[in-house]
Amino acid sequence: MTSRTARTTRDGGTLTVGFDLDMTLIDSRPGIHACYVALSERTGTHVDADLAVTRLGPPLEQELAHWFPATEVAATAELYREMYPTYAIAATPALPGARAAVDAVRAAGGRAIVVTAKYEPNAKLHIEHLGIAADAVVGNLWAERKAQALHEYGASVYVGDHTGDVRGARTAGALSVAVATGPCDADELRAAGADVVLDDLSQFPAWLAAHVADGPAADLA
Repeated sequence: MTSRTARTTRDGGTLTVGFDLDMTLIDSRPGIHACYVALSERTGTHVDADLAVTRLGPPLEQELAHWFPATEVAATAELYREMYPTYAIAATPALPGARAAVDAVRAAGGRAIVVTAKYEPNAKLHIEHLGIAADAVVGNLWAERKAQALHEYGASVYVGDHTGDVRGARTAGALSVAVATGPCDADELRAAGADVVLDDLSQFPAWLAAHVADGPAADLA
């Protein structure tokens, strides 16, 4: 675990922590893989599902553009999202430490929100299926646009696995806590400007306890 000096803001005295979804709270690779295989069968267009699940994070349309003509991407994305609950929800587990990380925020008297690029109704299905106690789920936001929801909810910390999540946190003026459980390794996350880099969410409750105890300007290095 590595970290830099932590500087956070609070919304009305309430700690609010945002979490990304795919590869931060959930291992969405099995479900997304299954959905891409089914999509290939349905459309007759080959999608390399093995490759696609190595670069999760950006919006669905960005991945589909590798496989479908530009004129078909929007309609194919709509079809994929319709198929997704059938193939992806039950197949997707929580990542180690996910529930405990969210519970730690709530135990500290804070709010835990999920801010993700995933289609919001499907994101909510994952949270409900896995019993993750999020206070709110906001979808359809990627990278810098995640700052919209982080500002709306007054989040002072944002946890994610992708350099896009780091950019979203920094745009919002929130502390960027990165976990090296997705497509970006610790060095990439650090180079992108993450304030804190954890191996995975199992380290988050201890980090949060120190962060809350030490205060918003504590040096956690």
